[in-house]
Amino acid sequence: MIIDVKNMKGEKVSEVELPEAIFEAPIYIDLMHQAYVRQMANARLGTHETKTRHEVAGGGKKPFKQKGTGRARQGSIRAAQWKGGGRVHTPHMRDYTQAMPKKMRRAALRSALSVKAGESQIVVVDELKLVEPKTRLMALALNALVGSSSALILVPDVESTADVVRATNNLPDAKILRANYLNIRDLLSFDHVILPVAAIETISAYLG
Repeated sequence: MIIDVKNMKGEKVSEVELPEAIFEAPIYIDLMHQAYVRQMANARLGTHETKTRHEVAGGGKKPFKQKGTGRARQGSIRAAQWKGGGRVHTPHMRDYTQAMPKKMRRAALRSALSVKAGESQIVVVDELKLVEPKTRLMALALNALVGSSSALILVPDVESTADVVRATNNLPDAKILRANYLNIRDLLSFDHVILPVAAIETISAYLG
């Protein structure tokens, strides 16, 4: 697949061939869904906790005698039907982590990139560079590259693109991400993927 390479003004400067194994890979919808659900599940903390009747303080003494009061028999004021008592069938701490083999995760990423490439949502730029790290300048560049659409910007490393990272932080419809941190959630959350030429090698080494 050969696509145009643009500069930060949105002008075509050359062409580049994207790796066929990554950007024209078989598309597995179920695999992408599984990878997305796994990532969202693994992000859950699972720290919710409620106390059962055995964990609530107090209630060691029988509140009143078994017979003769005309009331229903009770064994503890910390039973679920009492105010301040324990809870039944409520959340407890648990681990939501889902396992997924690395080969399947990488195949899901290749599928997502292939979908983006097939729908012309991959934008390749010669280099990410601004005259000065201003949000206004980055907003103008993104408007020239993707219009009003949201964009995931992949960079080979953060150090060499520090000005661009700083200028993008305040833009709600754009996100900077290191190419080797590519994940299915970010790929599916943004309309376009902006890819510097230098980041193609990083992705090839990561997913090739």
